[in-house]
Amino acid sequence: MSFFSLTSMGGLTLAASLAVGTAAFAASPEPAAPAPATPGASERITNPVAEFAGIDKITGRIITFDVYIDETVQFGALQVTPRVCYSRPQNEEPKTDSFVEVDEITLDRKIRRIFTGWMFAESPGLNAVEHAVYDVWLKECKQKSDVPAPDAAKADATKADASKPAAATPDVAQPDATEPDTTGAN
Repeated sequence: MSFFSLTSMGGLTLAASLAVGTAAFAASPEPAAPAPATPGASERITNPVAEFAGIDKITGRIITFDVYIDETVQFGALQVTPRVCYSRPQNEEPKTDSFVEVDEITLDRKIRRIFTGWMFAESPGLNAVEHAVYDVWLKECKQKSDVPAPDAAKADATKADASKPAAATPDVAQPDATEPDTTGAN
């Protein structure tokens, strides 16, 4: 055998093994492709409380305050009213937003709307309220607050008034209209 016949036989053997390997690979079942993720499948959570932060530029104080949905809280000369506050579950990428209305009480006691729109906790500078003296931005949406709910405060006050017995009010002697006033107050 000559050198060329061995080379051609080796080439044939190599070509045959490649053909068998290619055919075997083509005949093998394809691995299961992962199912495409459904975008937007997450549910947003509606929260009853929006937490804001505000800065008083004159004093430099930053204050965090909770506001219940559809309730108004005054921060300096601003009145902040969140209409909705949405967040996502803990196992997902954070996305917290709130639709907010902010009014300013002017020096002549008029109320002027200075902001209506969405605030985003992840981008506080995007739609924060920038006022000459006060800035306000959304921090987060919450399910609970240490601040009592406005309805609960009204209910507690009504319940406290109803629970007071009539005899609990001190009896104060009323002056008789027929006697002259001797208390010295004229």
